[in-house]
Amino acid sequence: MSVVDSSFDHPLKLEEKATLPLAGGILQTGYQCGMLWGAALAAGAQAYRLHGPGSQAETEAIIAAQRLVESFRARTNNEINCLEITDMNWQGKSQGKQILKFFLRGGPIGCFRMAAGYAPEAFSAINTASSENSIEAPTPPVSCTSMLAQKMGLSEMHIVMAAGLAGGIGLSGGACGALGAAIWILGMNHLEEGENLWTSEVFQLKTAEANDRFLKSSDYEFECSDIVGRMFENVDDHAGHLRAGGCSEIIEALAAI
Repeated sequence: MSVVDSSFDHPLKLEEKATLPLAGGILQTGYQCGMLWGAALAAGAQAYRLHGPGSQAETEAIIAAQRLVESFRARTNNEINCLEITDMNWQGKSQGKQILKFFLRGGPIGCFRMAAGYAPEAFSAINTASSENSIEAPTPPVSCTSMLAQKMGLSEMHIVMAAGLAGGIGLSGGACGALGAAIWILGMNHLEEGENLWTSEVFQLKTAEANDRFLKSSDYEFECSDIVGRMFENVDDHAGHLRAGGCSEIIEALAAI
């Protein structure tokens, strides 16, 4: 996110630092690569700069996120999850051995190289999405993650920034974007209070609570496609799902943190 934001000459230091817990696929659980979460948030920031608040910006943020997923898949043999990309399981009793194995295999170097190669592609994908003919935005609500951000009292910019995480990032069906958005929001809140996200017991408790609330409200499913029972066809399809009350229980549960 930091590299892409800098490419647009609009660094967002607080928001970028708050993406750290998304590394390793949401608190190192192996879901979507943190690069995708960060790039999608950067796309939302650019959509806000171009269109301001509202449905049009949220729609373009989702479309940009779709382009980002496509570009990312092209680099990783169609994989988007950290677990498959790194062949590492960061959880469980063998966590220490897994981390050691990752370093011995040169994993960090590979990830840094991947980030360096993906960042300019992400910048290009976002620019391409924003330069396309304006797509008519559906009737609000457009994005589940923007709904959550609004309920959690975020600014208009942050509401648009979160939009592209919808549907498991760009409607790709991966781990729930609302959960990722909630963790990012919690990260921003704690950074504003001067907390260190890696050492703050309060932050650890809050993210554990978010995860627990999410699982109870999602029938213990993590991935959007499993929660909804299908993939969303497009932005209109997702918006229609929200208007019909879809995912409301998850959004309310996370907003109450």
